[in-house]
Amino acid sequence: MSITIEGYEFEGPFTSTDSLKNISGVYVIHYKNSEGKYTRLDVGESEDVKDRVENHDRKNCWSRNAHGDITASAYYCNENERIKLEKIIRNSSNLPCGEI
Repeated sequence: MSITIEGYEFEGPFTSTDSLKNISGVYVIHYKNSEGKYTRLDVGESEDVKDRVENHDRKNCWSRNAHGDITASAYYCNENERIKLEKIIRNSSNLPCGEI
């Protein structure tokens, strides 16, 4: 399963963190809206995507802003690429959670 975000093919969206990997990458948190499209809530980057999503300090914000099941997608890449891609997604999205 995959989802294209800003031209990059992310793994997911997953309703459980079980499918995320403990490696470097970018994650996008979203929910499926009433029209069947995924609405982005947050984006971030980490050297350990699975651990970061599971232990994220903005989970409460995700819950407050989701109008459906919260899902996560990941694009696995090195540190330089993940910093660049996070910025691209953050700048192209109106995210209710997280800061620039």
